[in-house]
Amino acid sequence: MAAGSRVEITREYTGREKAAMLLITLGPERSAQIFKHLKEDEIETLTLEIANIRSVSPQDKDRILEEFYQICLAQEYIAEGGIGYAKDILEKALGTEKTMEIINKLTVSLQVRPFDFVRKADPSQVLNFIQSEHPQTIALILAYLKPQQAAVVLSSLPQDKQADVARRIAIMDRTSPEIIKEVERVLEKKLSSLVTEDYTATGGLQAIVDILNSVDRGTEKFIMETLEIEDADLAEEIRKRMFVFEDILLLDNRSIQRFLREVDNSQLAIALKGATEEVKNVIYNNMSKRLSEMIKEDIEFMGPVRLKDVEEAQQKIVNVIRKLEDAGEIIISRGGGDEIVV
Repeated sequence: MAAGSRVEITREYTGREKAAMLLITLGPERSAQIFKHLKEDEIETLTLEIANIRSVSPQDKDRILEEFYQICLAQEYIAEGGIGYAKDILEKALGTEKTMEIINKLTVSLQVRPFDFVRKADPSQVLNFIQSEHPQTIALILAYLKPQQAAVVLSSLPQDKQADVARRIAIMDRTSPEIIKEVERVLEKKLSSLVTEDYTATGGLQAIVDILNSVDRGTEKFIMETLEIEDADLAEEIRKRMFVFEDILLLDNRSIQRFLREVDNSQLAIALKGATEEVKNVIYNNMSKRLSEMIKEDIEFMGPVRLKDVEEAQQKIVNVIRKLEDAGEIIISRGGGDEIVV
């Protein structure tokens, strides 16, 4: 080998190893935000991978970040105009070979999903198109829509269907390709040739929570009251996820000041122990300087606190906020059609 030459050997990593290295590169705060969207088994798997990685070389860090960035770009292009559109755009920037490599790496969740044409349609058109269908069919279609679109359609359905459809979305788990294809056939639309033979996960609690968070308050209240009668446990699970502690950032200053009057300071200190800096700051900015300094001191001298205790304290505060909203004393900003009376 000639003097001065250098051979850089970089082994090929598994998907899990790349994910773990990406989280290490992003740092603890950003990784913690990502973990909130993962399942328990996924968190355990990634935690084990992270624990087994001693260090990440600058070369591997750059390579994995670039791969992640390219896949995110491809995902965005697919969402905008489909696989063909993404391919055309990426080829101009990266060339054919690199583009096909990226496209082939995309998972089912990044590909065009069924009912793509419905997501691109106006919600009023969608309503006219599906309102006469069986509630299970409506639930299946809404589960694939963007939450804001699904919220408009759900709000416009007859009341006797709203809670039924919401419940079906919440308990929906996996739908076979055959059923999806049959629904597509009935609707006389061939929506996608990219549905794999694997079962496609859709619906579930988070899907209906996202939709209900976007509907107007009246529709949400009616659906939740109906679900409480028909399936109290399901209603409680949905309610727990409807407004989480971090959503305090959605409240205006008056609403924050209002719920703070109902919260015990010791409970607030425990809740803030595990809160983000953004939530802490918005809380501190809505109380007196003397009180904020006192709570900061409580947190500083509190010592380690179990995560379970933090979550319980945060949930109690969330329950106070929901109670005040039900009483009309505070307003939670929504993506739906709430009307503000001034």
